[in-house]
Amino acid sequence: MTYQNPIIPGFYPDPSICRVGDTFYLVTSSFQFFPGVPLFESKDLLHWNQIGHVLTRTSQLPLAGAGSTGGIYAPTIRYHESRFYMVTTNVTHGGNFYVYTDDVHGEWSDPIFVEQEGIDPSLYFEDEHCYFMSNGSDVDGNSGIIQCEIDIATGKKLTEGRCIWQGTGGRFLESPHLYRIGDWYYLMASEGGTEYGHMVTYARSKSIYGPFEAYPHNPVLTNRNLGGYPLQGAGHADLVKDLHGNWWMVHLAFRQIHPWIMHHITGRETYLVPVTFDADGWFTAGVNGTSRLTIETDRLPNLPKQEHHRCFTFENTTVGKEWLYLQNPDMNAYRIESDHIALCGKAPIACDTESPTWLGIRQTEMQFDFSVAVEPGRQVSGVTAYMTPSQRYDILLRKTATACMLSMRIQLGSLVHETEPIALPLDSLVTLGIIGRNIQYSFAAVCNGNRYELGAYETRYLSTEVAGNFTGVMLALFAEAAEDSTDAWTVFHSLHYETFEQHDSFA
Repeated sequence: MTYQNPIIPGFYPDPSICRVGDTFYLVTSSFQFFPGVPLFESKDLLHWNQIGHVLTRTSQLPLAGAGSTGGIYAPTIRYHESRFYMVTTNVTHGGNFYVYTDDVHGEWSDPIFVEQEGIDPSLYFEDEHCYFMSNGSDVDGNSGIIQCEIDIATGKKLTEGRCIWQGTGGRFLESPHLYRIGDWYYLMASEGGTEYGHMVTYARSKSIYGPFEAYPHNPVLTNRNLGGYPLQGAGHADLVKDLHGNWWMVHLAFRQIHPWIMHHITGRETYLVPVTFDADGWFTAGVNGTSRLTIETDRLPNLPKQEHHRCFTFENTTVGKEWLYLQNPDMNAYRIESDHIALCGKAPIACDTESPTWLGIRQTEMQFDFSVAVEPGRQVSGVTAYMTPSQRYDILLRKTATACMLSMRIQLGSLVHETEPIALPLDSLVTLGIIGRNIQYSFAAVCNGNRYELGAYETRYLSTEVAGNFTGVMLALFAEAAEDSTDAWTVFHSLHYETFEQHDSFA
């Protein structure tokens, strides 16, 4: 059979996976968005259901002041003695920590912090021991993958951090994971930066502290030499064995908006490739060491077809699952019902030091239609294609004493432009729409049967390459407080957000 990558499309980077019985569990990074660390489960590695988030309380996830490169970095999920552990880094507040739960569908503990520097932490359990690793430097100044033993009940270090591997020479050595397979300890990591030079490398040893011998043909997975192929940036991986004894690798990568346009807007996504061990105990991954959009395999027979393309509504989505807040929200600014959402404006959405009144859902495909009906309040409100506080395309509604003013606001870095406003009848219902087609977004509004075209703008200006961040475009509802009114509500309803198959033209 063949299957399609990504297995989880849209901004779901830095995947980590484990299997418990016949079920796989997967987590990804979440950065400045709340709640944090999306949590998925699957029976077959291809069809994933998001069962919630790991970090759902402010006590677990303080995000005040977390800008577009702050918050939660790469997590690792592991299972040991009937308990799930998730370890990660809050780069804005506190550093490396882990949480745990005995019910993966329930609440997780408050954080237990580990006093070790670096990012991309991981846990490895063996017998009665728990080993913690991250990138960084040891007490002797050796930089690389640093490992120590910890007390899993308290997070206290039982040994000093020790450098166990320095990689193969690529920049930004990160995302370490340790496995015991047969007689060998395998240490897998990523190098080259989470960009176009990203790659997965590994080494092995008979001892948990090394020395580790690098795989002779590293990198084991990379797309860095696939010029003109839409899938790039393959790296940051984790291994898992299925019920039939097959090994697999989940990893991040991203899709360009066009094979020859080096910009991506849907963020770093989650991909799956098969792993094969040879007679000498070394493993290979993917298609000749690369990741592909279509993978042929005989390991997953007779599975249902993957369904990435769907229609989202308020009725079939949930705030706190598909819909996310920026930083820790003031819940007094939100009224959430099954078929509509009302917002009361607070901070402007250009602000990254506090949480604006904003709810966003991921752009998961290059081709989509997004529309929502709006009953404007006495405030600035609308919808936005949002990458960062300073990289956005906004449709604005502003009420005056005599009309509702419709306009576009474009912010690209320090450049801010607002179009000439269009006057609509004062108490109108206005439907705002965004159409995404690979290389451009088109914006429009409909009011009283009249359609107003608001312009088309390049998607590449909201790409990670331009914005310099780690996430993907979010399609969001927002409200900003007007100077003369801080107690005004805007109501959004009749959401229609549909994604489509890739068009061959990439237009």
